[in-house]
Amino acid sequence: MSVYDERPWLGLYGDLPADLAPEHPDGLSLFRSGLAADPDGVALHYFDGSMTRRELDESSDALASALLARGFGAGDRLAVYLQNVPQFVVCMVATWKAGGVMVSINPMSRSRELTYLLADSGATVLVCLESLYDEVARDVVAGQGDSGGSEVGLVLTTSPLDHQTRDDERLFAGVERRRHEGTTDLAELIDEHRGQVPPPVSFAPDDVAFLTYTSGTTGVPKGAMNTHGNVVFTAQTYRDWARFEAGGSMLGIAPLFHITGLIGHVAVSFAAPMPLVLAYRFETDVVLDAMLEHRPAYTIGAITALNALLGSPRFTKDHFSSFATVYSGGAAISPTAERRFREATGLQVHNAYGLTETTSPMTLTPRGTASPVDPTSGALSVGVPIWSTVVRIQGEDGEDLPLGEVGEIVADGPQVVAGYWRKPEETAANLPGGALKSGDVGFMDTDGWIYIVDRKKDMINASGYKVWPREVEDVLAEHDAVRESAVVGVADEKRGETVKAFVSLVPGAEVTPEELIAHCKERMAAYKYPRSVVVIDELPKTVTGKILRRELREQPGEA
Repeated sequence: MSVYDERPWLGLYGDLPADLAPEHPDGLSLFRSGLAADPDGVALHYFDGSMTRRELDESSDALASALLARGFGAGDRLAVYLQNVPQFVVCMVATWKAGGVMVSINPMSRSRELTYLLADSGATVLVCLESLYDEVARDVVAGQGDSGGSEVGLVLTTSPLDHQTRDDERLFAGVERRRHEGTTDLAELIDEHRGQVPPPVSFAPDDVAFLTYTSGTTGVPKGAMNTHGNVVFTAQTYRDWARFEAGGSMLGIAPLFHITGLIGHVAVSFAAPMPLVLAYRFETDVVLDAMLEHRPAYTIGAITALNALLGSPRFTKDHFSSFATVYSGGAAISPTAERRFREATGLQVHNAYGLTETTSPMTLTPRGTASPVDPTSGALSVGVPIWSTVVRIQGEDGEDLPLGEVGEIVADGPQVVAGYWRKPEETAANLPGGALKSGDVGFMDTDGWIYIVDRKKDMINASGYKVWPREVEDVLAEHDAVRESAVVGVADEKRGETVKAFVSLVPGAEVTPEELIAHCKERMAAYKYPRSVVVIDELPKTVTGKILRRELREQPGEA
């Protein structure tokens, strides 16, 4: 038996059980449990407007009835191409009530990307913002996109102004209702079928609830098949492990199309139940206003989003005074960033780690516990494996490595997806035997804490020495002038590859590239410190806050 099978991390659980039996078989039952517990409680806050659980139930009943009347059936796919608006949640529940699968699409996707996602998923219904239909979706649905047409036969359009009463110029300047030929207005369709109730539907735990597409950083995006069993397990994990409990509300700073938003925001708001606070998209001062208006108790999002809130000139400690718990996932946290957040807010930011393919969490830091820092690498732990989950560190040959050794992080548990949509070869390669090969490199200490070193594909080979960008970035974060950094390998005639850093600075700070290079040189082995540093205003990121090293490698940039 491997040391990982003995689960050495169980000693850190405190009063938590080793395993979890989910209370519900599927996501729809999860929603209905919250409805039964508090039917007239607020499900969604959106600016000055709100929607109760009963109103959400009635609207999703009407939409599901409308979909069924138009031929949508069990297993069919409905794609949502929306920002963080109440209509997203209505469509999610309605899709399940109609027996279907929801496909979540990044609203930043353009024609080529939307064409691929609609074609790959086989979605027959598209729900999108009126502006996105005008700018992108019209030509894709009409078959004029970069790669041809789609199977979409029904397009439902909606506006971010439908469910809010305050016209916030920071987000909605110039936004007007636009009715497009060949589309159906979502709100009108719901009103047309209001009062109708679809026939009962049930799902098995292995039935697919969502198709969530990987970012495609290492190839074309793959549709992860997040099952209903995955969804109820991870929603209950956030509720009971992270203690996102009824009585508070959840601030939705992660995009809802992303697995963090789907589970850490929407599904857990069903499970608690609790209100979910939405603000269209992440705009720093708008989110700060929402925090003061609605006084949320919980959130989970990328450290880059949390840093952006702290960096606003309008930020005060009072903005976080209502919070009981803050978790961060989706991007690595340095010990310096963790310390700065604690000093600014008085709160301990807890680490979470997971992927699209683990339906959000595979590891969490137990609430009330600070993640340790590895004394050798300086990395902050991302937590311990959650209940019913075994996380292993494996070598290139797939064999388990001893505790403390660096290898690929592999996860096996109820949150791991069934596979990739219509991609059996990729499923076999990345999910052998049902366990996920994460592509992340890290190690586990003797107590069971997990530390991420970096992505396998981001490793830099400088004169035969391995350099992990994460380590260099953590050292750069120790400099008071550095707000964010990203390190990449670039071609070098003598060394094969050499280390190059891109940094953005704290507002008002001044520092030269030479000073940053010297800062690293004093603290790192000679082969690790960056030979060039480029100072830029903002690092390129995905909408979920992950820094795009790929784009930085393509920038010429002078030191």
